[in-house]
Amino acid sequence: MSGPTGRPLGRRTFVLGSAAAAGTAALTGPLAATASAASFGWSDDGSDYVVDTGASLVFKVSKTNGDLTSLVYKGTEYQGYGGKNSHVESGLGTSTVTIAQSGTTILVSVAYGTLKHYYAARSGENNVYLWTNKADSSVTATRYIVRVKAGLFLNDEPDSYTYAPTVIESADVFEKSDGQTRAKHYSKLRVMDYSYIGWTTGSVGLWIVRSNHEKASGGPFYRSLLRHQSADGGGLYEILYYGENQTESERYGLQGPYVIALTDGGAPSSSLYPGTLTTSWADSLGISGYVAAGGRGRVAGVGISGRDTAYAYTVGLANPAAQYWGSARSSDGWFSVAGVLPGTYTLTVFKGELAVYTGSVSVSAGATTTLNTIAVPSSNDPGNASAIWRINNWDGTPGGFKNADLMTYAHPSDVRAASWTGNVVIGSGTETSAFPCYLWKDVNSGIVVYFRLTAAQAAAAHTLRIGVTTAYANGRPQVVVNDTWTSAVPSPPTQPSTRSLTVGSYRGNNYTFTYSVPASAWLTDTSAYNTLKIYVASGSGTTSYLSAGTAIDAIDLLA
Repeated sequence: MSGPTGRPLGRRTFVLGSAAAAGTAALTGPLAATASAASFGWSDDGSDYVVDTGASLVFKVSKTNGDLTSLVYKGTEYQGYGGKNSHVESGLGTSTVTIAQSGTTILVSVAYGTLKHYYAARSGENNVYLWTNKADSSVTATRYIVRVKAGLFLNDEPDSYTYAPTVIESADVFEKSDGQTRAKHYSKLRVMDYSYIGWTTGSVGLWIVRSNHEKASGGPFYRSLLRHQSADGGGLYEILYYGENQTESERYGLQGPYVIALTDGGAPSSSLYPGTLTTSWADSLGISGYVAAGGRGRVAGVGISGRDTAYAYTVGLANPAAQYWGSARSSDGWFSVAGVLPGTYTLTVFKGELAVYTGSVSVSAGATTTLNTIAVPSSNDPGNASAIWRINNWDGTPGGFKNADLMTYAHPSDVRAASWTGNVVIGSGTETSAFPCYLWKDVNSGIVVYFRLTAAQAAAAHTLRIGVTTAYANGRPQVVVNDTWTSAVPSPPTQPSTRSLTVGSYRGNNYTFTYSVPASAWLTDTSAYNTLKIYVASGSGTTSYLSAGTAIDAIDLLA
């Protein structure tokens, strides 16, 4: 038997993503028809509300604090490890918990101060629908975690968190005996890359289908916690706000629905995915902050001109209250972002992950805002500039550089990482693959790039550009040319203040450093190699991979 990606199911655990278009935060589309069942209903056992979906799923919610205390599918209990329940954050504490049935829907409502949380069941479905409304900062609530009993699913994925014998960083990054590293931070996937996460044995699947993330932060390319496993059991996450390498302030309001889905081993129904899920049945349930499809709008673009067709383009919408995104069609750049709350948004066009256009767009309830073709100015894409030489492509990521692929799911010290040192020769054909994706003050600062110039090129001043995607501890590049000309130490751009390079994230604020190198710095011997040494400047950070550092997008010397 095979899963949707063609991988054998067996007794395995895996993460599956959907098309990037599923990231568009729409609450429209077909929902699979529900079946009616005589057992559908709820009861009160004294300590919990017991909800029978009338299918194969029965779950319990604590009347005291709103924890999910039981999740029984086909007679097997899946909830719980280490004596812990499934819950918002690490548990809300004493709350007001109520339950109501409306036709084929049961809604459990949890109130804890200004925070409201909801569980819903539909007759005949093996799903639990969840919403969380964090109204302000008075309550710490940044996640929902489904805690799964140990031994029910294997833990054989490279990005799945495993407690290992050796702690190598901050009590949350571990090294196994074989030198491979694991951490709960290593999600591997960007938000736009997946619609659901979970595990399967081949005969039972347990999943969280993510919400549209309209009240999350970080945009479509952000990486967040997804899951972990240990000897005590496993956890599946829906993150409402994640602080590591975060570029945006926390948004408040209703997040959801996100769905706990039980299956017979296969993927959850695509009708539950963000962008296709219809929740008209929830319109009249009284969920705090809920906005039905009729109260939302859409943004549609005729196309995007000035694109580099070698890259995928994404259109993002963001304001302090919400965020959305959609993929631009490869043929002409047409895009559509639906399910958008009314308001005025900054519209950003991304080439890969590099912003190449920004504008403003207003959205009204029940209406479509149609935009004429967006023209990306040639000067907005640094890849259009004529260069004497260039290392890597300008796309807002370190992809293609040495160790770049590994860094989203491993620590830089991982045994699988190639050496972080080594020099680079322009014209060798290995310029990009030999250049490390990250530079640290205490690890590989001072890497050398060798290059030749013609007599005409050596007779002129040139601009050197270094693009970065994030930085740790204000790490930024300072350059030395031929050991005779040294640039000033540039001011640090705004970047997240948390860990980044060691917790699986290169995505911060893209920034381009420019250096005006005078003609006097170049060698006049055209057969000799000029040298460019790139150092990491900063007085912050500590040692090794927690010394000041930065992630590189591209480097070039302009003609």
